[in-house]
Amino acid sequence: MNQTVAAPAAVPALSVRDLRKTYDGGAHKTGVEALKGVTLEVAPGDFFALLGPNGAGKSTLIGIVSSLVNLSSGSVSIFGVDLQRRRDEAMRLIGLVPQELNFNMFEKPIDILVNYAGFYGIPRAEALQRAEEELKRAQLWDKAEKMSRTLSGGMKRRLMIARAMMTRPRLLILDEPTAGVDIEIRRGMWKTLKDINAAGTTIILTTHYLEEAESLCRNLAIIDRGRIVEQGPMKALLAKLDVEGFLLDIDGGLPQALPAIPGATLVAADDHTLDLEMPRAMDLNRVFAALGEAGIRVRSMRTKSNRLEELFVRLTGENAQDGTAQPVPEQVA
Repeated sequence: MNQTVAAPAAVPALSVRDLRKTYDGGAHKTGVEALKGVTLEVAPGDFFALLGPNGAGKSTLIGIVSSLVNLSSGSVSIFGVDLQRRRDEAMRLIGLVPQELNFNMFEKPIDILVNYAGFYGIPRAEALQRAEEELKRAQLWDKAEKMSRTLSGGMKRRLMIARAMMTRPRLLILDEPTAGVDIEIRRGMWKTLKDINAAGTTIILTTHYLEEAESLCRNLAIIDRGRIVEQGPMKALLAKLDVEGFLLDIDGGLPQALPAIPGATLVAADDHTLDLEMPRAMDLNRVFAALGEAGIRVRSMRTKSNRLEELFVRLTGENAQDGTAQPVPEQVA
């Protein structure tokens, strides 16, 4: 009799189990518990967002995974390699792009990449070939022989990513990679990251720009006060929201008084735009009928792009243990 043998499940790119971290408070002081039993999994090939307010535990979690911070208890494995038992092997699977620029500004990009590869035992000839590939992918090949301090802020960020890719990591961790760069440069970096992910590299992204996470990531986890408060597919989590938001472009000017629409919130974003929030179950025809009766003609409409922000604020607000408002990440202007 023929039996179907199930294919083995893929080994997670990152597996974190009941991870805890308490920082020593010093003599006569209680230690600070930064992580309180964090458990999460990132699938191979995923583009995963790790979000949370300032002080939520993101940096501690990333620090432990990248072996910069010692855990108090729990376990971490990278593609099945236990971080505690086989640290060197696990670290060879990871590329880390920290938030701070940490390369020598008086070195050339080509030298920064080749020397970095040398630390990992990559022969110089191979390192030079990889450096050319990565600088071209980062659109920095024409700057290869320039002093790094002369690069723009966006170029320096791309150089950090190129350096991390020199070891061909299977897991790339990015901690606020677009912090401090303008939206045009940020979107250019998004393309670079999408290309890296499409080529097979698993990416974990921490960011304060929620638009960035929604545009790039397929799955996410939200951490607050050292605990994971929500995780799962981006689309599924956003679908949990019972409110939808739209921006309505209006022909002509708006009347002094806007119509009252039971169950919906309607405010003027400017002289020619209405900001509408309504329950997902509400019929849009009711809204258009009320606007038409008020003499308001809608020329076009678009979905507001702050759905993830709404989910974020709800989750981190509801999980505040002392009832105080939680810090909210700065948004894209």
